[in-house]
Amino acid sequence: MAVVGQGAPVRGAAGHPPAHAVLSPAMVPHPREELFSVLVVDDHPLLREAIAARLRSMGAGTVYEAASVAEARARAHANGPCDLAILDLGLPDGSGLDLVTELRSLGWNRLVVLASSDDPYAVRSAFQAGAQAYLLKSASAAIVTDGVKRVLDGGVYADPTVAPLLATGTRVPGTDNTPRELSAREVEVLQLVADGQSNKEIGEALSLSALTVKSHLSRIGRKLGTGDRAQMVALAMRAGVIR
Repeated sequence: MAVVGQGAPVRGAAGHPPAHAVLSPAMVPHPREELFSVLVVDDHPLLREAIAARLRSMGAGTVYEAASVAEARARAHANGPCDLAILDLGLPDGSGLDLVTELRSLGWNRLVVLASSDDPYAVRSAFQAGAQAYLLKSASAAIVTDGVKRVLDGGVYADPTVAPLLATGTRVPGTDNTPRELSAREVEVLQLVADGQSNKEIGEALSLSALTVKSHLSRIGRKLGTGDRAQMVALAMRAGVIR
C-alpha cells in the first residue's frame, strides 16, 4: 500500500490491458497548476503504475495505491479524503461499487470508475452508487485524461464507447421512484441543454420550432421530477444518460 512513485513505461501483463492504453507520450497539453492527491484502487500492479504516471503528469502530488477493498478502506481512513479516487469494480475481496458508496459517505466527492466491463447495467450502477465518471481500461490515454480532468473540474463523464449504450431507452428515476424513460429525441435535447445551448439554438440544431423544444423540455421535466434546467442535466448525467 505504499505511495506509488513516478512510473517508467511498462508492458502490459498477459490478460490485462496494456499499460500504454493509459500511459503514452501524449500527455496532457496543459497540466494543472495545483497539486492534488489521488487513491488508485486496482489489483493489477502494472496498471496502477501506469495510472499513477499519467496522474502525476496531470499534477498529482501524492498517489496512493490499494489492491483490494480492505486496503482501500485502510487508505481512506488514514489518508482521506483525497481529491480523487480511481477504482476498479472487480476487486479480490469485494465489489468496487460498494467501495464507491463507502467513499462517498466518507466525504470523497470525486470518484472515477476504471473498469473492463462496457455493460450498460454496470455503468448505470456505478453512477447510481455515486461515481462521477466511468472509463474503460481499454480507453486511449486522451480519453482517460479527458475524463479525469472533467471530474477534477467538478463535472461528470462517461467513456464515449459506453455513452451511446446509455442514451436510447435509458430509465431515470422520477419523483415517485418509478422509472421514467427518456426518448432518443429527449436525450438529444437534454444533451444540448447540458452543452449550454438556448432553446432557440437547440431548435436550430435539431430543426425544431421553439414551441416543440419547450414541449420536449416540459416532458423531460415531468419525467425527471424537476423543471430546473441545471437539475435536469445533473440528474441525467448522474444516470449516465448524457455526458
